[in-house]
Amino acid sequence: MHDVYLPFESQKKLIELSRRTLEDFVLGRRREVERVDDSCLETQDYGAFVSLHNQGELRGCIGDCAPRAALFETVIEMTEAAASRDSRVEPVSESELDDIRIEISVLSPLVRTEAPLSLEIGRHGLYLARQGRRGVLLPQVATQYHWDMKSFLEQTCLKAGLRKHAWKDSDTEVSAFTALIIEE
Repeated sequence: MHDVYLPFESQKKLIELSRRTLEDFVLGRRREVERVDDSCLETQDYGAFVSLHNQGELRGCIGDCAPRAALFETVIEMTEAAASRDSRVEPVSESELDDIRIEISVLSPLVRTEAPLSLEIGRHGLYLARQGRRGVLLPQVATQYHWDMKSFLEQTCLKAGLRKHAWKDSDTEVSAFTALIIEE
């Protein structure tokens, strides 16, 4: 499993694109088709999650682990989704736009693991799937909550709607990824 690398200038362009997208979407402004002159942002090698926070409180987090489009297109789509379709929170309102902070997690491809306890807290995120249910937790979540790997696996199971020890079952697919975190 490899780490995600984007040059600083590409990271800066990506976070600026996400900010413009958020503002245009929340304010209902029509967006022009985005043109990005950056081969790093046109790559289709990475998935991405966009997390929105208002004074430390989650205001939306949605992403796609599997690359399906150019990175910049995925970030546009996930920014709009995080602002409006995270069922855990109300949509972002115009009045809070100035307080919203954006965090983009650019994800490496998923790698299935047979030894999940050997993964590294803070470096690896988890994708878990079983019987049509799936759960994803980004690497920074385990660090934020001070979880060890067993707790991280259990919490990912619970997020998937499974019992917390389901990660041990042979029919449960446990995959890992790394993420490049880009913050405003």
